[in-house]
Amino acid sequence: MELNGERLKMNFNTGEHETQISFNGETGLQNHFKDCKKNPGHTHFIPITKFNVTDLPENYRDLDIYELIKATAELTVRIAINMVSPHRPKFWPITNNHYPFYHFRGSKALRTGSGFISVYKFINGCGYNGHGIRDNPITGGQYEAKCKTCPCEKCQSSENPNNVWWEIYITTATHVVFDDIEARHTTCRLFYDDEVSALVNIRDVRVCYVNIERDYSRLKYVTCDAILGSKLYSKAERWSKLWVQTRDDYMKRPNEKFNFIVSHPHGCAKQVSVGQFVSNEKISEANDKLDMTKLTYTTSTCPGSSGAMVFCVGFGDTSHVHSGTLSPALNFSGVGYNIKY
Repeated sequence: MELNGERLKMNFNTGEHETQISFNGETGLQNHFKDCKKNPGHTHFIPITKFNVTDLPENYRDLDIYELIKATAELTVRIAINMVSPHRPKFWPITNNHYPFYHFRGSKALRTGSGFISVYKFINGCGYNGHGIRDNPITGGQYEAKCKTCPCEKCQSSENPNNVWWEIYITTATHVVFDDIEARHTTCRLFYDDEVSALVNIRDVRVCYVNIERDYSRLKYVTCDAILGSKLYSKAERWSKLWVQTRDDYMKRPNEKFNFIVSHPHGCAKQVSVGQFVSNEKISEANDKLDMTKLTYTTSTCPGSSGAMVFCVGFGDTSHVHSGTLSPALNFSGVGYNIKY
């Protein structure tokens, strides 16, 4: 991977990556949950429907953190894939470590992971992020589409295309959704809070960014459905406000290590886990505003948690997704941006 003319020298962990595979489809996922070997009984996970401020460590029983985690859950999705790309490599780059699911290439077995949604609203081609602003903090540019009307298939063939639309991005790990072949067989389930949650799915996604070495990918879905788009954008606005409040507060406190993850362990309903980050290893300096780093943390994860966003409120804005586990007590992320303050 090239960055500022230099190749990133990645140290790929030899731990296990945490996508759940089920050869019995959806019906097999509950069995995987019950028979979990990594976290028997899942005592360190809290179902989102039962999550309470008292579930937080005593020093973090803060209403803003509680509301932030609840808002994060609203934007967390379960990702289900029914195809393993024939293009998956045999090894991680520059290593002899086997790449996940290489030996299952072509298989239609169900695999599940987790992801996190970000939403951009476009009006006449002008885009706005969850903070309601047009400026991209990573590139310094603005969110702007090449077209002035909705690029969805329905609008493209319409004489009266919509001029308002929403671009929904699902961030996950590359080893969860590897390429467009897998994306065409991918379903993202929204609002899967418990086993009686209404079935709300996003399909027809495509890969808009993929990086094997970072273990980071983004899926894209475009809609002019005002009900879905407005609902998700409203949730993204609320999350953005809570994140800024919490980030700014906890960055003032020295040595903060609080860490949380919302994911879909074993492809089942979403759960919250809390813990501490252990290390934030600098891999490279992207520019004067961004470092690229890799995290380790004690926060509990399971197969099916791969791709979930990893949030560490103590050191600002990051873009790390959960990648795998080194031991039952120590997990690791892919490589993400860490914005310097």
